[in-house]
Amino acid sequence: MTNTMRGSMAGGMILYSGPLSMFGAKAQIALIEKGIDFELVMVPYDRDHGYEPRHPEVLRVNPKRQVPVLIDGDVEIFDSTLIFEYLEDAQPAPPLWPRDLAARATARLLEMKSDEVYFPHVIRLMGLQDRPDDPAAVAARHGASRYCAEMEARLVDREWLAGDYTFADIAFYMAALFGERMGAVLGPETPKLLAWRDRMTSRPAIMTVVSAMVGYLSSQGRPVPGWLAEWRQAIRDDRVAHEAHWRPSD
Repeated sequence: MTNTMRGSMAGGMILYSGPLSMFGAKAQIALIEKGIDFELVMVPYDRDHGYEPRHPEVLRVNPKRQVPVLIDGDVEIFDSTLIFEYLEDAQPAPPLWPRDLAARATARLLEMKSDEVYFPHVIRLMGLQDRPDDPAAVAARHGASRYCAEMEARLVDREWLAGDYTFADIAFYMAALFGERMGAVLGPETPKLLAWRDRMTSRPAIMTVVSAMVGYLSSQGRPVPGWLAEWRQAIRDDRVAHEAHWRPSD
């Protein structure tokens, strides 16, 4: 399936992603936040065979055989963090890394930790959803909760994880969303993180990407976090009400 975002068929960037690729979603959100024209190629996926057979362009560019892959003319790269860096250089405005050197280092560290410190707990939960009392699942949820407490503390005096809205927020939002799908649920013990999640979810770029992912999950009969299903239904209800308000009367 190929989706074209923002009319980019004539020589713009091409992003290869997948319907349940957390890392592809990160890259797609960043492209939309930057206002960059791009073509989105959503590679085939099913629950029995995964991404097999792999898309030939993904195989050609990425020896790891994974999405996301970004092609921009002669530039062919993979890895969501590297894509973040390329997008920031290619289109500095609006900035998604802080301008201050120390703040930028902090944001980069937080982005890396989302992938390399928090997300491994989520990976350990995969395949254990039907065994929540398994010691491995308990330990993974505990590790995820410790990390969320750390992010809660960061939000005591700020709206975004690194001060300004950055790639760090995009990375942890998607990682935490996958965590919730696997049983690492955010709760009332992290009220500032819950408020941050609401701010993130209301961003148009996030809405675009996450709504499509929720639609895919629902179409496959896969569970969706309750708060996210409610959010999507509220969006639908608002759209229906708006259309009814503007519908000409007979």
